[in-house]
Amino acid sequence: MEENEVELMDYLYILIKYKWFIIVPTFVVMVLVGIYSFTLPKIWEIDMLFEPGKVLVQTDQGDFKDIVITDPTQIAGRINEKSYDNQIAVNNKIDIKDFPRINAENIKGTALIRVSLREEDPNKAKLILSSLFLILKSDLDKKLEVETKGIETQIEEKKTSIKQNDLGIKDISNDLILKDLDLRSKDLDIQSKEIEKGRIGKEIESNKNKIKISEERVISLTDEMKSVKKRIDDLDQHQKKVLDDKMAGVDAISLLLYSSEVQQNLRYYDTLNDKMNNEKITQENLHQDSKNKEEQIKQLDNQINQIKTQKETINTLKLTIRNEILKLENINTTFGNDIKLLTEERKARIGFTNLIKSPTSSLYPVAPKKKKNVLIAGVIGGIIFTLLAFLLDYYYKQKKIRSKDYNSGGS
Repeated sequence: MEENEVELMDYLYILIKYKWFIIVPTFVVMVLVGIYSFTLPKIWEIDMLFEPGKVLVQTDQGDFKDIVITDPTQIAGRINEKSYDNQIAVNNKIDIKDFPRINAENIKGTALIRVSLREEDPNKAKLILSSLFLILKSDLDKKLEVETKGIETQIEEKKTSIKQNDLGIKDISNDLILKDLDLRSKDLDIQSKEIEKGRIGKEIESNKNKIKISEERVISLTDEMKSVKKRIDDLDQHQKKVLDDKMAGVDAISLLLYSSEVQQNLRYYDTLNDKMNNEKITQENLHQDSKNKEEQIKQLDNQINQIKTQKETINTLKLTIRNEILKLENINTTFGNDIKLLTEERKARIGFTNLIKSPTSSLYPVAPKKKKNVLIAGVIGGIIFTLLAFLLDYYYKQKKIRSKDYNSGGS
């Protein structure tokens, strides 16, 4: 055990001694492999799933059984043998040299066939698989045409009748659209007139406020005129008193001042009177304007009522048109049910080649696997450089031993 422990410690010593010799080159290799992996183009896997056509037949025992027109294994074999590659390449203008390999397999226990391929361009791969399915469907379904011909004729007749009715519905629907446009136009007219009413109503309300303000001014002017009138009367009384006292020696200047103040108050009184008259005129104008606007609102109400009557007429016409459309739609529903019954009858006996899963790309690229490549490079690089470290250590030890033997032999 001691010898084993010594050997293990020697290994650990070598690993510690040459750790950078191992780690750095290994890391460089991993980085180089990682960079190389990132330069490689991404490869996607695209696959689809389809089921060949089949027919329901009655056996000798009276039982019904689905019989596949062509064995799925044979179809998958032809795909793997590249039987359709040239035709797909020609149809899609793809160079046959760049054509990817298509893999097909019959899913065990079913009639389903899975087809897949790997390609850098997923859209190109989807185009190839879609083209392959169309070719296969065309080839496989030809064998079922005889079985479906009679039913298809009846279905086409029903579809033709439905198309004719659809044209009639379309024409009538155009009339309905025009009626809807008329209704919208009427609604816009009503809306615009309601807005106009609102605007006029606001103007009437504004006039009322202005009249109220004017009335308050008239009251204020009246009070002011009463005050001025009172001052004038007082001045007249004082002036008379002064004139009476003139005999007692009152001077002419005092009389002149009283006379001037009286004149000023009289002018001020006249000014106030003019303002009050103007306010009354303003009130009359505002009252008249409000009456005119109220008359406008009445006219707008009459116009709105007329438009509403027109709307009722249009709605009646729309109801008639809808009844006609409903009648045609009921006829189409009957034809549709007939088609459904015929289709179910066809499906009960015949199953066409069906695409179960459309060409779908993998969620992530299947190649290159960058993390895996880097990990493998790290593992292999670590092993290689570890072995080189042991060899290098062994080489130095042997060189040292030989050097000692040579020195001891020379002495």
